[in-house]
Formats: sequence, C-alpha cells, structure tokens
Amino acid sequence: MRDVAKLCALAGEKSVRTLVRAELARFLATLHGGGLSGRSLARLLSAWRAFYRFMIERDPKLGDDPTAGLKAPKSPKRLPSALTPEEAIRLVSIDADDHRAVRDRAIFELAYSSGLRLSELVGLDVGGVDLASGEVRVFGKGAKERIVPVGAPARDAIEAWLAQRALLVAADETALFVGAQGWRLSARSIERRLAAWAIKQGLARHVHPHMLRHSFASHVLQSSGDLRAVQEMLGHASIASTQVYTHLDFQALAKVYDAAHPRARRKKAK
Repeated sequence: MRDVAKLCALAGEKSVRTLVRAELARFLATLHGGGLSGRSLARLLSAWRAFYRFMIERDPKLGDDPTAGLKAPKSPKRLPSALTPEEAIRLVSIDADDHRAVRDRAIFELAYSSGLRLSELVGLDVGGVDLASGEVRVFGKGAKERIVPVGAPARDAIEAWLAQRALLVAADETALFVGAQGWRLSARSIERRLAAWAIKQGLARHVHPHMLRHSFASHVLQSSGDLRAVQEMLGHASIASTQVYTHLDFQALAKVYDAAHPRARRKKAK
C-alpha cells in the first residue's frame, strides 16, 4: 500500500489508470536520482506490477500494463564484509568456563576454520567430523557433498565440546551442536550467540555467521592466492562466485600500497 501511495503521489493530479510506461520510467529515474537504491526500486516496481495486474483483472478495458518491460537500475554489488585475522582470532579465543561457551567456541572455530555456511553448521552430525584425519563432511546447497579440512584449534575445540555434549544430548539425537535441552541447535540460536560473543570479545561491529565464512575465504586467498582451492572448500559451483574474494584481497593490497609506496605518499601530501 505504501508503494502504491508513492505512485499516486508521483502521478499528482493524474489518475494512475491513465499512466503510460514512459511516465513510470520517469518516476523511477526521479526516485533513483533522489537516492533510492536499485534494490528498493525493484521492490517498488514489483508492487506497482501487482497493482496494475489487479486493476487489469478487474477492468480489462484498461488495456496494456504500463509496467511491462520496466526494469529497476542495478545497485552496485557490495563486497562481503570480513573480519581481520586479528579480529577473527580474538572472537574465537573464548574462555570456555561452561558447556555453552565450550560449544560456542567449537562452532566459531569450525566456521572460521572450514568456511561453513550457517545451514551446514546446523545440519552437521557427529559422524560428519573426523578429528583423526582433520576433515569435515558437509552437505551444501543442492545437497552437494564436500569434504573440507579442519584446523588444529577447531579440532581441539570440537573434542572439548564432544565431552560436554555427551552429558547433554537427547536420546537418538545425531546433531553435533545441541542446545540445553539436548536437541539440534537452531540457526537463530547460533546467530544470537555469535552476535553476543562479538560484543563480549570487544569487536566494534555486528558479526554474523556468514562473516566467518567470508573471513575464512579472504584470509586463505590472501595467504595462498589459490582461487580454485578456495572455490572447492567453499563449495561454489562457479568460480565467478569465488572471485569476489579477489576484490577483498585487492583492498588489502591497496591499503599496503597507500601506506608504503612513495608515489602514494606524495599524492596524499598534496
């Protein structure tokens, strides 16, 4: 209703029943020029399309749909936000003084160590982790299976959690990470715990589970430069999905360049 009210306001004294495609395109351009993002305009245009479909169904005499063929401008693609290595280490360095802290450290260590999605963390069973070989077997998007290495700190954290899990887990529950009642931990619970620990550990920004995945990818890529290996570990079907992390890598290089290159220093001094 708010989006339709916006359309009526833009139309002024003119009836929305008589608007043509060129006028709607001009409205979109005006809103875009006023700072509305491509994503917001796409939602607005979707509401307008639904509105005109509704009117045409009720009164076929209205004729053609003026929203047909209209497209919202694309928003610039935002780079995924990642923690610095120092922030990531501080986040996972939890003093595990109770079973929840032990569990949370294991979750965060594994997410950062192996770049798992939130859904993969939630769906992971005890049998999916092989601490002896240092591997985790997960099912990603499209139920595609992949095996990802697990670092030593994450293996230690998981081993400590397994001892606590044995005291909590409900009968027949196979989930690796369980809550106080012994059942599989929910995605929302992990999100809340991570956000709370980020504050407690002194990180000055909101941290969500996918940020740990981004951090894993960007840190491994910065260290190795092996885009294909990062693609395999993330479970991306296309290398194009992984290439966004090359931009994160370039940002880090640009900071070093600005701080160290003589020409960059002279440019700043002017």
